[in-house]
Amino acid sequence: MSDSQTSSSDSDSASVAAIDQNVRRNQRSGSGGQTLAPDLPRRWHDVFWLGIFLIHLIGLGLALAVLGLNRFEKSDRFNIDRFTTGSSGNNRGLTEDYWPMYALAGGVGTVLGWTWLLLLGSRANQMMKISVHILTTYLAVLSVLCFWCEQFFWGVAFAIGAALQFLYVISVIDRLPFTMLVLQKAVKMVWSLPEVMRVAYAFMLVMLLWMGIWSFGAAGVVAASMEEGGRWWLLVVLSVSLFWTGAVLCNTVHVIVSGMVFLVLIHGGREAASMPPNPLVKSLRYAVTTSFGSICYGSLFTAAIRTLRWEIRGLRSKIGRNECLLCCVDFMFHLVETLVRFFNKYAFVQIAVYGKSFNHSARDAWELFQSTGVEAIVAYDCSGAVLLMGTLLSGLITGTCSGVWTHIKWSSDSVTMIGSTAMLMGMVLVGVAMVVVESAVTSIYICYAEDPLLIHRWDAEFFNQLSETLHQRLQYRSDRAREVLTHSRFDNHVQETVSV
Repeated sequence: MSDSQTSSSDSDSASVAAIDQNVRRNQRSGSGGQTLAPDLPRRWHDVFWLGIFLIHLIGLGLALAVLGLNRFEKSDRFNIDRFTTGSSGNNRGLTEDYWPMYALAGGVGTVLGWTWLLLLGSRANQMMKISVHILTTYLAVLSVLCFWCEQFFWGVAFAIGAALQFLYVISVIDRLPFTMLVLQKAVKMVWSLPEVMRVAYAFMLVMLLWMGIWSFGAAGVVAASMEEGGRWWLLVVLSVSLFWTGAVLCNTVHVIVSGMVFLVLIHGGREAASMPPNPLVKSLRYAVTTSFGSICYGSLFTAAIRTLRWEIRGLRSKIGRNECLLCCVDFMFHLVETLVRFFNKYAFVQIAVYGKSFNHSARDAWELFQSTGVEAIVAYDCSGAVLLMGTLLSGLITGTCSGVWTHIKWSSDSVTMIGSTAMLMGMVLVGVAMVVVESAVTSIYICYAEDPLLIHRWDAEFFNQLSETLHQRLQYRSDRAREVLTHSRFDNHVQETVSV
């Protein structure tokens, strides 16, 4: 790395120098960073959120059982309808009328998730490229179909989604080659660890079993005779719960895979003599015991804040010189960046390796990126967005299958309810498969920031590509800062001249 390439920015030069110094220090010591993950007793963290999650899970399980049984083989078994107002007589049905549609959603989502895992080693990049380019078209087609079926709200929603997806892809099109490179290396890492693939399969099965219970209650809600607004509110509450539960399971897999990847990089390979015995079992034990509260807490906010950050970054890069709009977007950008400091996916790697609390892990990870300059390529990389596109596409396919069957078999007023909730089921199931790759990506960046020599020892060519991209991004930021400063000084000079 050459300091002359970033001499225009003292902070950027310091960041690169810190990485260079870290590499040289580890080269002299020959340790390869093997002391980064001390095997110390771990304390329980974020126990409050663990309790909240378990209480929510037990309470929701009971509520789902009641909602499903209330209309299973007998209409209004528990006489719940007396508590509802405005019963809609045209939607009196039974739970078993709609439960098969959710069974189809679970089957399609499982098949798509397993397909992702099976094709991870040979066709993952092609599937990710397809997801990026097909999602816009699929959203547009769904919009047309919704308008044709006179579902104007959903038609407009899908049309807006297609437009936002198209604009986002256009705004990051120059980043996709680097993103695909990082994803390719992450797939290479994951494919060399078949045990983490088995973990993903196992957690997908656990998620599918929970969805059997969840869909039983959801089918009971759809079949209920209450007014449509009441059914929608109940489904929204159930969907939020499913999203949180799915995020917890996905992030549990995230912590397990991150711990494994970090150990492999630290010890120089899966078969290294220094590799501790039963690393997967140890990582799994930490994830479901001492670190589970932190996983429950982080799963509440991380996904939503990360998605908002992607959208604002894409919009911010395409605004141009509209000062008013730029000011508003910059305010939102800095607000989201502050939240990201406390809620980011890289915290799960710190949780896996060091067993810290979630907020402590998130701050440490972000400060590590800021101090080393690695945040520049983390912000440039779109791997998380690409994986989310694949998850969204799979969810839309799942929802379409269940929605079409519902439209053929039953009245159209249940199509949107079943289709939207089935889409969420498909997204959660496929997300368990996608998180395996995302965990490898986050672990690679954490390792590169902690000790670049770990990446150099694993893949020297990839290390050189990462370092080159880091220099380019730091240089770009320096040039951009200089341009903004020059423009500001010019505007001030013009104002002073006019006032004189």
